[in-house]
Amino acid sequence: MGELNKSMGLGTRSQQQISSKARIRTGSLKIQRLRENALAYTFLAPSLILFAVFMFYPMIKSVYLSLHSTDPAGNVAAYVGLDNFTTLFSSGLFLQGIKVTLLFALLTVPVGILLALVLAALTHSKLRGMRIFQFAFSLPMVLSVGSSAVIWKFLFHPTLGMFNYVLSLLHINPVPWLTSPDWALFSVAMMTIWMNLGFNYIILSSGLQGIPDDMYESAKMDGAGPLVTFWRISLPLLSPTIFFVTVVSIIGAFQSFAQINILTKGGPVNSTNVFVYSIYQEAFVNFRFGTGSAQAIVLFAVILLLTMIQFKWVERKVHYQ
Repeated sequence: MGELNKSMGLGTRSQQQISSKARIRTGSLKIQRLRENALAYTFLAPSLILFAVFMFYPMIKSVYLSLHSTDPAGNVAAYVGLDNFTTLFSSGLFLQGIKVTLLFALLTVPVGILLALVLAALTHSKLRGMRIFQFAFSLPMVLSVGSSAVIWKFLFHPTLGMFNYVLSLLHINPVPWLTSPDWALFSVAMMTIWMNLGFNYIILSSGLQGIPDDMYESAKMDGAGPLVTFWRISLPLLSPTIFFVTVVSIIGAFQSFAQINILTKGGPVNSTNVFVYSIYQEAFVNFRFGTGSAQAIVLFAVILLLTMIQFKWVERKVHYQ
């Protein structure tokens, strides 16, 4: 009996020691987890501060202003509820801006991606001199939007511009590139396609470089030609990259501003008055910050909706390895 009690006493002590060690281990794990979380938030702090100052605060402020009327200095005058949105959607100019923005995106995104894809495919071969073409096609990316717009404004000049000079050599009448409502949006779209070509080309070219050479060699051994190889191998494996470029390009098209401000200032006759330029005019030219903020909220909702649609339906066509 004594031995049994003795052994039971030893068992109880050992269980106490085990539970004590478990508590110590759990406590040390909690302290280690807290330290790791503190370190992670320390590294994230600069980004969180920048996001809070330049993204979250302006967004919350825009929502607040969209529900109020303001004086020309931007101070809140009165709470108006959804009146700014009602005024916006009853305005024909706002609906015209939506139509122009959609047409601008339709003109720039498909053509820009297709052109970059063709150039990336043509320069994918490892022939001598291809580096020169790759450098030339990537060059627009290093130029700022303002510099590019100024260069293209000279090219579009009705009398001194290069485009009309070339047309005159072909005995074709000069084109009013930026002064005609029929040509202005098309001209700005041309410049935007060229401006985005560098980024789209680099991304798509990098995607092509990531496809293993073994697949091309196997297709070549099976007798597949260049077009069949591109259609059956390159394009499916490149679909994630094309999807990324499409999403970014559509968002960029809806946020276009600088080139329109420099080339046409929304004219002539509001033919290039896209969404963002309309916000700028409403808020910083007409000093109606409430209506401008309401437009910004609508733009955010439109871009969010389009992005969700792309991830919901278009991503199904993407082939991930």
